[in-house]
Amino acid sequence: MKEVINLKITAKTDVGKLREINEDSYYVYEDEQEYKLCMLADGMGGYDGGEVASNLSILTAKKYIENNIAKVLNDENIIEVLKGAILEAHNEILIKAERINDLEEMGTTLDICLINNNKLYIAHVGDGRVYMIRDGEIKQITVDHSFVEDLIREGTITREEAENHPKKHMLMKALGGEMNITPDTYIEELKEHDKILMCTDGLSNMLKKDEIFEIIQNNKESAHNELVNMANKKGGRDNITVIVIEN
Repeated sequence: MKEVINLKITAKTDVGKLREINEDSYYVYEDEQEYKLCMLADGMGGYDGGEVASNLSILTAKKYIENNIAKVLNDENIIEVLKGAILEAHNEILIKAERINDLEEMGTTLDICLINNNKLYIAHVGDGRVYMIRDGEIKQITVDHSFVEDLIREGTITREEAENHPKKHMLMKALGGEMNITPDTYIEELKEHDKILMCTDGLSNMLKKDEIFEIIQNNKESAHNELVNMANKKGGRDNITVIVIEN
């Protein structure tokens, strides 16, 4: 595997203005390594449950990837490792929830980004988002596993109507939420000056896509801080976590 040259990763998490506990968890691999790994999870499930689920998913996926990445030779194998990491985390959450009554309803979203040889590999479950900023445009790579996103795809509601829908936060897929899950996966070729944004819905529900783009473009050294600050200025209704990856 070949290391991506000049990769810069910045991250920030914040409890927001209304929540008492930060149920988001993230991981950024900063050591010298052939590949770069970033993970982001947004937990749910009552007091302490969300925090436990998101942290457990990160720790389990990290260990799985580290134990299996040496076998990786091509795109297909990398994607299989990332899918395996999510399924392993899902199973660990189910096991822990079954053992501890107070955690029986816990679950979490999980997004994994692995960068190797100037390619971005993504595995995704939930409504955390991965955006690509390239050539003066921002594009959402992942698709939310949410009730309103399904309605949008069906043509039942518009994206504008989804912003205030009463079931906006209802997930259709999450780790721990059902017995069988299939992660979405993506592969993107990276170009010079690309930026990747990973974020929980504490950011994407508070800022529109164009606002996110403008902040990233205008705050090259501190975009992660400014994104969190602006989400809080607009109300900070949920935990906010962002990871900015610059190629």
